[in-house]
Amino acid sequence: MNLNSKSAPRTACNQRQDQELRQVQFHKLPIFGNIINKSTVSRFTRTLATLTYSGVPILDALNTVKDTTGNAAMAQAINNIHNSIRSGENIAKPLRDSKICNEMVVNMVEVGEETGELDKMLTKVADNYDDEVDRAVEAMVSLIEPIMIVCLGGTVGFIVIAMFVPLIKIMQGLGAN
Repeated sequence: MNLNSKSAPRTACNQRQDQELRQVQFHKLPIFGNIINKSTVSRFTRTLATLTYSGVPILDALNTVKDTTGNAAMAQAINNIHNSIRSGENIAKPLRDSKICNEMVVNMVEVGEETGELDKMLTKVADNYDDEVDRAVEAMVSLIEPIMIVCLGGTVGFIVIAMFVPLIKIMQGLGAN
């Protein structure tokens, strides 16, 4: 196998594209995608709110948030926001264009930028999304719980039957003698 300098970056690029594709597919899952998306947005908004409240310059805060999101699609959106701010624009337009956040989040960010209280708005968004994630997880657990109980009951029943059938056969064999 020939590994020249041209094939190595291409492989890294392909791996990054594969990772982004998997993350996009996770976001489209019926139940889990909504939870993953909301928790990613919540993590993004809370981290950015904490950093801006602490006095970190917005460009530095965005670089830090980009590295901590753990989501390639969100990191790309944050990179677009970073470039937008560097060129003198606001946060809301590239956030809206990324389609990662819903319109409510974008509007709250826009209001926060206009009023100068971006950190408070981002905290409200994060709190709201954390509550929504908690409710969604609770609902999912309440749906999965009965299924788990039935499966556990079936497994225990199978083990009991598997243990007692040979004992019954042995007892019948001893009773026949």
